[in-house]
Amino acid sequence: MSYEEDEETFEHTLLVVREVSVFKIPPRSTSGGYKCGEWLQSDKIWTGRLRVVSCKTRCEIRLEDPNSGELFAACFVNPGQRESSVESVLDSSRYFVLKIEDGQGKHAFIGLGFNERNEAFDFNVALSDHEKYVKRESDKDVGVNGSGEGGNEENHIDIHPAVNHRLKEGETIRINVKNKVSSGTGMLSAAGLSSGPSGTGKSKTLSLAPPPSGGGKIRSPLPPPPNDPAAARINSPGRDTALKGSKETVKQSNDPLSDLSPLERNLPAGAGSGSAKTSAAGWAAF
Repeated sequence: MSYEEDEETFEHTLLVVREVSVFKIPPRSTSGGYKCGEWLQSDKIWTGRLRVVSCKTRCEIRLEDPNSGELFAACFVNPGQRESSVESVLDSSRYFVLKIEDGQGKHAFIGLGFNERNEAFDFNVALSDHEKYVKRESDKDVGVNGSGEGGNEENHIDIHPAVNHRLKEGETIRINVKNKVSSGTGMLSAAGLSSGPSGTGKSKTLSLAPPPSGGGKIRSPLPPPPNDPAAARINSPGRDTALKGSKETVKQSNDPLSDLSPLERNLPAGAGSGSAKTSAAGWAAF
């Protein structure tokens, strides 16, 4: 078997449903479509396995025996002929009408039923995937053929030679430029901050105030509330007196010469009577 024959017989299985039902259907009563409600349960003629097989551009719906794999019937879906080969019924999403062929030009219409809705949904998706595959392959072939025959002409970019715009010998160019006078409009001009020349010919500069000196005291931006107990204690006059008394007590306790009683006890006895009189002199002598 050659490579070309291998390629022609290549098959790809898109979907397998283990159990489906086939019905013998009456002729179509109206031009609108088929209705599965008109099919009788006694009209079921076969139960078996369904396979959707992709054979290059053609899709085959095969009804096979689940045990032996013997083919019961086949529906061939050619490119662009899905509606004539597989037709949905009007009153259910689980039932379809298939056009089966025997390969000798004879065909018949049978009813196909799925047990679950998701199986019927997968059946529709498999047929749609095959259609997309065929369209993608045909577009690829058209693109290859188009690029080989006339694609180069369509994609060719005609680049014209560059035009010489240089001045010839003796040619000159004259450009008139007018001085644009500032009209003084705008946000900067209204604020007196424009940097361009004004009507007097002088430019205005932006002057800023010097920063505040660091020697000043920083005041609190907000005064304390009037009923604040902490502020009342700070501003009370008795607090200043208590603070002054405590400061003097601390100062006296830290001064070693504040208490003279030890010195008086260490003085001689003869000088005891005159110690009170000459306290100032004793201080100077000490």
